[in-house]
Amino acid sequence: MTLEIGTTFLPKVRFDANTELRKAKMRDVEQIYTLIKYWAERGLMLVRSHDHLYENLRDFFVLEDEDGHIVGSGALHLLWHDIAEVRGLAVHPDRQGQGLGRWLALAAEREARDLGVPQIFAWTLQVRFFESLGYSVTTREKLPPKVWSECNRCPFYDNCREIGVTKVLDPQHAYMRARP
Repeated sequence: MTLEIGTTFLPKVRFDANTELRKAKMRDVEQIYTLIKYWAERGLMLVRSHDHLYENLRDFFVLEDEDGHIVGSGALHLLWHDIAEVRGLAVHPDRQGQGLGRWLALAAEREARDLGVPQIFAWTLQVRFFESLGYSVTTREKLPPKVWSECNRCPFYDNCREIGVTKVLDPQHAYMRARP
């Protein structure tokens, strides 16, 4: 019997290729899907369906290299007037360790600030990464109920391994005010 951890294969990309950050376009959906699926098959993030990607495409940023490969994706998903989720953050394995994930996360944060969103959060298995960006570990109970409605639709709701992290951008208007 053979056990396959992941059946999704990504194209080889050049480690030193120039990369551009931009908002996602329709033509990017298949590459975003494949990149996220690659990591989901390894148990490191949730898979996102094609339907989800098309319906939420305006949330996504991508990093495209000069060869036309999407080497990173990330999204800022607005949940309510006072909170948004950073999600779909993935970097091609051949481009790990170059700060691309940081670039994507900071792009989502910049957009949240530009929109006036006072607090952002993420569900993650990469807690140290988010802590390095100023996020703090939190629990579902400390986040707004709107977050729970998203969780309730997740297939891993009863067996969730992800850890909540949050970052307050505007303490006066955030759902959970910063504590001294």
